[in-house]
Amino acid sequence: MSNTDNSLIEFGVTGSETEQTPETGTLTEDTQSIISTRGLDVWYGDDHALQDVDMDIPKNRVTAIIGPSGCGKSTFLRCLNRMNDMVETARIEGEVRFNGTNVYDDDVDAIALRRQIGMVFQHPNPFPKSIYDNVAYGLRVQDKPVNDEIIETALRRAALWDEVEGQLDKSARDLSGGQQQRLCIARAIAVDPDVVLMDEPASALDPVATSKIEDLIEELAEEYTVVIVTHNMQQAARISDKTAVFLTGGKLAEFDDTQKIFENPESQRVEDYITGKFG
Repeated sequence: MSNTDNSLIEFGVTGSETEQTPETGTLTEDTQSIISTRGLDVWYGDDHALQDVDMDIPKNRVTAIIGPSGCGKSTFLRCLNRMNDMVETARIEGEVRFNGTNVYDDDVDAIALRRQIGMVFQHPNPFPKSIYDNVAYGLRVQDKPVNDEIIETALRRAALWDEVEGQLDKSARDLSGGQQQRLCIARAIAVDPDVVLMDEPASALDPVATSKIEDLIEELAEEYTVVIVTHNMQQAARISDKTAVFLTGGKLAEFDDTQKIFENPESQRVEDYITGKFG
C-alpha cells in the first residue's frame, strides 16, 4: 500500500472512492477503557497472526505495543480501526469494542470509525499540497468547516506552528522528515478523533526529531487516547502509561502499567525479552 493510499485511509477514504490466555489487559475499576478486545484472532490466509487477545486500552493514556518483529504488533493496531479490512487475505474473529460497540458489527460504518480512530504511519506521508491544505484535507473530506483558527490549533497541538507560521503556503514536502511527521499528526488530529494510532512514528527519524515526537505524544494524551507500536523499548518506557508485550505466535504475553512491565514483569519470557535475552 502506498503512502498516498495510507493518507487517504486516515480519513476513511478508500482507493475505490478516490480513484476507483496470557496476562490479559484488564484495567482497575477507576480507569475507564475506550477500546477493549476480547478473543481477538486474525489470520492472513493460513497464517494465524493474532491469537485470542484480550486487552482494555485506557482513555486519555499512552499505551505502547512492543515485541519482536513479526509478533503481531501492527496487526493488532490495524484491527482497532479496521484497517485490516483493506487486506484481502485477512480474517478477523472476536470483538474490538470502541466505546462499548463492537466495531466489527455489521451495522458499523468502517469509514466513520476511521474518522474517530485516526492513524499515523511509520513513514511521513504528506500530500503534494501546501502545509495548510494538508492539515485541512481531512476536514474537507468530511465536509467540516475549515478556517485559519482550526488549522493553527492543529499545528500548535502538533508542536509545529512556531516552525511554519507564515509559511503555510509552502509545499509540505519541503519540510524535514521530523516536521513532515508532525504535520501528519496535525492532519490526523485536526478532525478531532477520540483515538490516535501510531505505527512506529519515529523509526525513520533522527534523535532530535524523535525527541520532539515523544514530547508531543505525551502532550496529546491530555486530549486523546494514544496507542503506539514501537520497536524501541526505551521509548516505550519513557512515554507510555501502559505497555503490552506481544511475543511469538501473535499472543499477548503481558499487559500492565509500564513501570511494572519494565521493572517487575509477571512473565519470565517478558523479562527475558526486556533484558535482551531474545528478540
